[in-house]
Amino acid sequence: MADARRVVGGGWPAAVGASTPRVPSVGRAHGHHRAALARSLSRALLTVPFTLGYTLVLLGTGLYARLGDPGTVRDLLASSSTDVFHLSQRPLLTLLVSALWAVGGITSPYLAVFPLVLGALERRLGGVRTAAVFLLGHVLATLLTEVPVAVSVAAGHLPDSSLRRLDYGVSYGLIACAAALAGLLSPRRRRTLLGGVALALVAGILVDVDPLTGWGHAFALLLGVVSWPYVRRNIRWRPQAAREDDAPPGFAHSERASGNT
Repeated sequence: MADARRVVGGGWPAAVGASTPRVPSVGRAHGHHRAALARSLSRALLTVPFTLGYTLVLLGTGLYARLGDPGTVRDLLASSSTDVFHLSQRPLLTLLVSALWAVGGITSPYLAVFPLVLGALERRLGGVRTAAVFLLGHVLATLLTEVPVAVSVAAGHLPDSSLRRLDYGVSYGLIACAAALAGLLSPRRRRTLLGGVALALVAGILVDVDPLTGWGHAFALLLGVVSWPYVRRNIRWRPQAAREDDAPPGFAHSERASGNT
């Protein structure tokens, strides 16, 4: 009877669980991996509160533009326009509300690019300085395009109808931030980013026949480049990969992309 308990092929069977290695649960491992990713994402979002909050605002206005009453949306966009008429009536409010919309609404390509560009810049500069760069591009590029219109109308070179036009969005500030971010990258990455922005602007000019928008985008790009000394002095974080690249002179401290139509 004892031999009947032998396993075919010889030898006594091992006691259950005596020497069998434990195999980790695949589901448990995947759960830990997802939890780690969630924690990493949460930490990353907490480092860019300005970008996160602003993106949520743009998502909200984009959803309203898609789902709200068309007449009301049209009136809101018209009253948010940074044309000469509205700028002369309430300049600060107009400049503020015009930057609460993304051209194209919830399907706007700016909503995909916006958090990437501003998030990268905010991690390097912080929220306050990133907001300053954005406002530099948004406000000055707007004024550089609309003041000549006002002067031309006053001189009789343009009709009075030029004082009113639909001009809103975040593209001026976004382009200025992209150009400012380029100044914090290595030469190779800087050329790649600026080249990509330039190609996007050229494509926008071919699609959009509004010359003021094209000039505004060019001014915003130039303003972002002009901000390089400021952003380089105030950099607070630089990615490890960038440290290993050919960093340009000026990185003395370690650190941790047509819409206005």
